[in-house]
Amino acid sequence: MTTWHKRDWEQFYELAPAPLAASPPASAGVSDGINRVLPAQGFSLSELDDAGVDLDLAERLGLPVDAGRIGAYGPNVTVLR
Repeated sequence: MTTWHKRDWEQFYELAPAPLAASPPASAGVSDGINRVLPAQGFSLSELDDAGVDLDLAERLGLPVDAGRIGAYGPNVTVLR
């Protein structure tokens, strides 16, 4: 078979997997000092700044921001990048 007919394309699209849904927004975490990471309310302003994400972009992307958190947790900056 050298060319595909319309019925071949219809069968192909029925069998082909559907595109993946958009991934949920990233979630923030904070280290408790031991060997665990606890969920945080959102990313701190310093984490956003270190990753090069301004507040408007974070809002457009649906990222949670916690203005009360102080400091930057390295893995959160990596997730934002």
